[in-house]
Amino acid sequence: MAAAAASIRERQTVALKRMLNFNVPHVKNSTGEPVWKVLIYDRFGQDIISPLLSVKELRDMGITLHLLLHSDRDPIPDVPAVYFVMPTEENIDRMCQDLRNQLYESYYLNFISAISRSKLEDIANAALAASAVTQVAKVFDQYLNFITLENDMFVLCNQNKELVSYRAINRPDITDTEMETIMDTIVDSLFCFFVTLGAVPIIRCSRGTAADMVAVKLDKKLRENLRDARNSLFTGDTLGAGQFSFQRPLLVLIDRNIDLATPLHHTWTYQALVHDVLDFHLNRVNLEESSGTENSPAGARPKRKNKKSYDLTPVDKFWQQHKGSPFPEVAESVQQELESYRAQEDEVKRLKSIMGLEGEDEGAISMLSDNTAKLTSAVSSLPELLEKKRLIDLHTNVATAVLEHIKARKLDVYFEYEEKIMSKTTLDKSLLDIISDPDAGTPEDKMRLFLIYYMSTQQAPSEADLEQYKKALTDAGCNLNPLQYIKQWKAFAKMASAPASYGNTTTKSMGLLSRVMNTGSQFVMEGVKNLVLKQQNLPVTRILDNLMEMKSNPETDDYRYLDPKMLRGNDSSVPRNKNPFQEAIVFVVGGGNYIEYQNLVDYIKGKQGKHILYGCSELFNATQFIKQLSQLGQK
Repeated sequence: MAAAAASIRERQTVALKRMLNFNVPHVKNSTGEPVWKVLIYDRFGQDIISPLLSVKELRDMGITLHLLLHSDRDPIPDVPAVYFVMPTEENIDRMCQDLRNQLYESYYLNFISAISRSKLEDIANAALAASAVTQVAKVFDQYLNFITLENDMFVLCNQNKELVSYRAINRPDITDTEMETIMDTIVDSLFCFFVTLGAVPIIRCSRGTAADMVAVKLDKKLRENLRDARNSLFTGDTLGAGQFSFQRPLLVLIDRNIDLATPLHHTWTYQALVHDVLDFHLNRVNLEESSGTENSPAGARPKRKNKKSYDLTPVDKFWQQHKGSPFPEVAESVQQELESYRAQEDEVKRLKSIMGLEGEDEGAISMLSDNTAKLTSAVSSLPELLEKKRLIDLHTNVATAVLEHIKARKLDVYFEYEEKIMSKTTLDKSLLDIISDPDAGTPEDKMRLFLIYYMSTQQAPSEADLEQYKKALTDAGCNLNPLQYIKQWKAFAKMASAPASYGNTTTKSMGLLSRVMNTGSQFVMEGVKNLVLKQQNLPVTRILDNLMEMKSNPETDDYRYLDPKMLRGNDSSVPRNKNPFQEAIVFVVGGGNYIEYQNLVDYIKGKQGKHILYGCSELFNATQFIKQLSQLGQK
């Protein structure tokens, strides 16, 4: 990670490409073409590959077909097959069936997570029975059981994420065995992450939480692997010499319960808003675009809704630059991009008309040769221009969809009001007014606001006040189950510690957008407040800052300190390492969100030469989180 140590995204991509090349660095046939092959994956494998490799990149690597393991597949007897699947019972049964049916010329079996000895024997037996032993070319454990979404962000799973969700971990009736299974699933993925990163971390976590259980199990698993010198996955070799400054990374394991307000918070930055209000997962956003009305004999009726999906990837320069920006800035930037694109387009049109020059006089000739050079350069920049146009259209559509939500639900009002609650600033209007305003937000928006208020006040509202709020919420169509759960959570958190504080700076409102954007623009932001974000550290960032900079703070002083490289596991809170860390991984057990991720990104910008990765057991938006709280509140 030092020397921007090949980001986790690059490392996972390199590992996947190596796997697709039959686990050797480069395979080309005699003509220099890549070897043609098919890729067979399960849903887990698909989720890992899709944010990292486009269909075109797969094709460049010789992948002619990519198919799901459990789909109906025809035999392609003269082509090698690369499998990338989890080592589950049903996957292994299906692979054995493929061997019996002699579907492919040869089989390269890659397991996302390590396969057990007994399952390996099942495959060996099936290969023997099918006389296909020579065709099973290689069997590899890939240790790639996590999904990288950004250079500095990863999530454990997308399939079956309810198995490791906040709700699963916090169910009151959970048995010890169920809890063990959840913890093992999380630890298996974190172990894969560190194998891919090529480093053994120093682990810190708060005591007596789910994060604590993960820490102990991960420490044990890393320790066992290091002890087995012949088979350790962390030999000097995998460190890619010089990747790391000699210092090891810090892993801070955080329990979601230390801060339940942030995941419910209405947000104001582009990426977090897209995740909050649109259908956005694994870097793809799905939009429904209605196309006006059509007149049919039966009268006007709305046209069909077109479904469109867009990939928001690190290759998209506009996204990279603006995903962390406040939304009004994004709207303005889209507008500027559009204007510069139109200017370029006009220049090309102008040159074309000049090229139609008639007449043979000297002036026209010299003007023509002069413009030929210009046109040549204009034509050569066409692909770039078209790509620019594609990105402008994409962000115009996405940002317009976001803006519709902001306006329809008054999300700027919610964002500003919640920021004031969280930073303990005086409120300019009563909470009841917002809850009772039929034009402000959905029932869910109101519930989110109330829960943040309820969690952030030191003094719980009196029973009489609470009844009044509950009535207003019920009248507004809210489901009160989440509040039931948060009441229990707050009582429990109070015993454990004081509620998280959120700093005391607040957003500045610039009033209405000082200048409405060009009226021809898609984004007439009238009526939407132009809120400027002020940097304040969220609880997760504050904890990281204490531990990374080795600051003494009551919040983190009793955090456990586990070092898997120490021969005897000593569990002290006394760090052996007194130097501040250069690299850290923050991992939230129980689910994370883009608000926290962005807060960490902003925090580290000011720290020269330091790197942070953010990871979580699942990535949810407020809607998905409220649903889990509601299920917990029903009990």
